Amino acid sequence: MAYTLGLEGPAVTVDTACSSSLVALHLACQSLRTGESSLALAGGVTVMATPGAFAEFALSRAWPGTAGKSFGPAPTAPAGVRVPGAGVERLADARRNGHQVLAVVAGSAVNQTVRRTAHRAQRPSQQRVIRTALADAGLAPADVDAVEAHGTGTVLGDPIEAQALLATYGQDRPQERPLWLGSVKSNIGHTQAAAGVAGIIKMVLAMQHQLLPVTLHAEQPSPHVDWSAGEVRLLSEPVPWPADGRPRRAGVSSFGSAAPMRTSSWKNRQFLDEASASDGAAGPKLLTGAPAAWLVSGRTAATLARQAERLAEHQQARASAQPADVAWSLATTRAAFEHRAVVIGSDAGELAERLAAVAAAEPAAGVITGALPAGDRRTVFVFPGQGSQWVGMVGSWRRVRRCSRPGWPSVRRRSRLMSTGRWRRCWRVPRVLLVWSGWMWCSRRCGR
Repeated sequence: MAYTLGLEGPAVTVDTACSSSLVALHLACQSLRTGESSLALAGGVTVMATPGAFAEFALSRAWPGTAGKSFGPAPTAPAGVRVPGAGVERLADARRNGHQVLAVVAGSAVNQTVRRTAHRAQRPSQQRVIRTALADAGLAPADVDAVEAHGTGTVLGDPIEAQALLATYGQDRPQERPLWLGSVKSNIGHTQAAAGVAGIIKMVLAMQHQLLPVTLHAEQPSPHVDWSAGEVRLLSEPVPWPADGRPRRAGVSSFGSAAPMRTSSWKNRQFLDEASASDGAAGPKLLTGAPAAWLVSGRTAATLARQAERLAEHQQARASAQPADVAWSLATTRAAFEHRAVVIGSDAGELAERLAAVAAAEPAAGVITGALPAGDRRTVFVFPGQGSQWVGMVGSWRRVRRCSRPGWPSVRRRSRLMSTGRWRRCWRVPRVLLVWSGWMWCSRRCGR
């Protein structure tokens, strides 16, 4: 992704099993805080191409069933392919750049347990990572309204997680404002490496809709948990989560493993703060005013016409889209093919009319069409040394004849570029050749 998008800075692959995506988000936040990065992409990818993992966990009774019942009497189901992610930026930078802020990561923490009795030792370890994350965010347990739990639905994992939540969030909070507990695994299954960021996305949507969604199949809480030990309630039905003047906050957790024998348990905790009204508002526009220029392209003239028609339909279906925003996206996020058109207009209606002209292949005011000339468009890197004293030096490449000699080259030889009658191009030479100060090297060196 870093290569494709042209990103610089740290590009790290994280594999801590089911906590991978939240650990990646934690590292991204640390990179932003230290100034190592200015913008980060963090996410998780899970591809279950074979049933091997299902068989392994079924034999260990980690996933003995297939009904998604987090904190219920039955286990949850694993997922097939999931690729969720999130863009992360310092809050001050996001406000300055005019980016919409969906939520604020107030704090995070990671720890692990490495013991033969790892599962039994997880209970105090989970409490420690919760308290560490609360301290990093500068929050008290009662400041958190809801927790998106890992919630694997197993007989072993759910009680350990729930008891750690009861011992931390469930204490010293008013009875009328309990901690609401849920897990997205009951809705979409266990997304494994992508599980944590899926919970992040869920809680951001819950803030936007002002509603904590129901955790399915949790009508009967797990009998292996003492739910009376603290003020923690399962989301067995949707609960309103209105903005009442105080910041809404949610915790998101995920657990994983790093050792082959599953004796190293990684835990991660993130806290999300509600974005303020000013953060949610649209910031300063990069493109303002009229007219707007919409760029459309296609591999053929027919494809160009269809693309223009589809763009017109898209604009009609989304009347609230600003022409300048559409122009920016078309210019910076779409590929440029051989057949091209530029449609210029002052408003959406005028642009739609001119897109219809492109779709019908008819001339119109404010419409410019054209196509790249056919022929050889191979790339050449030229290093002229002293400057531009070689008149026509690039044009001479087009007159080079192909070499007919087959086989692997063995002898290195140079010939002057301007000796057009003697130098022939080997058919094995790559598309990109290097020229330096008047000399040419054939990278295959066939001896011709």
